[in-house]
Amino acid sequence: MSFPMSKSTIIRLAWLPLCLLLVACHTDMYDQPRYSANQPSDFFEDGRSMRPPPPNTVAMGTFDPNSAMFSGRLEGDLVAELPMELTAELLAHGQTRYNAFCAPCHGLTGAGNGVAAYRGGMQVPTLHDERLRTAPIGYYFDVITNGVNRMYSYAHRIPPEDRWAIAAYTRALQLSQYTVAEALHAEELAELP
Repeated sequence: MSFPMSKSTIIRLAWLPLCLLLVACHTDMYDQPRYSANQPSDFFEDGRSMRPPPPNTVAMGTFDPNSAMFSGRLEGDLVAELPMELTAELLAHGQTRYNAFCAPCHGLTGAGNGVAAYRGGMQVPTLHDERLRTAPIGYYFDVITNGVNRMYSYAHRIPPEDRWAIAAYTRALQLSQYTVAEALHAEELAELP
């Protein structure tokens, strides 16, 4: 059964492919104004067309989740040395992170007498215990990352660089309580009470 088509219907249907063809001819998407790599630009204040990458950007193919920086281990063993440069800024940053995340339980001096330990009725280990003083620095990174006993993981709360800063500051806290006097210089000995 076929439907008879009027002349006006045939004309309208003949225009349809032409309209679709004309709509598809727009070249706006192909001929957009753009900058080539490293081309100067008047749009941004620094005069560059390429924007600097956001902080903590990792280039594709360079991230190694098993590196000492992100795992605290090297070939399965806990690292004994800090995988970043130890600076006064790193220790100061580690102190602020320690005070925010660790001091509520471990206390400001690492003695295990923080507010949560006091009010929560839990036994928090002192960071000045012989076992913890002799532990490799990677141990602290591992504990912050994975948690231990009643301490939960801080991996999603503290970035890896901050975890290393906390580990370095923890080591500084330990040294502040257990440095052998013979290891100090004369100027440092003079400052002692």
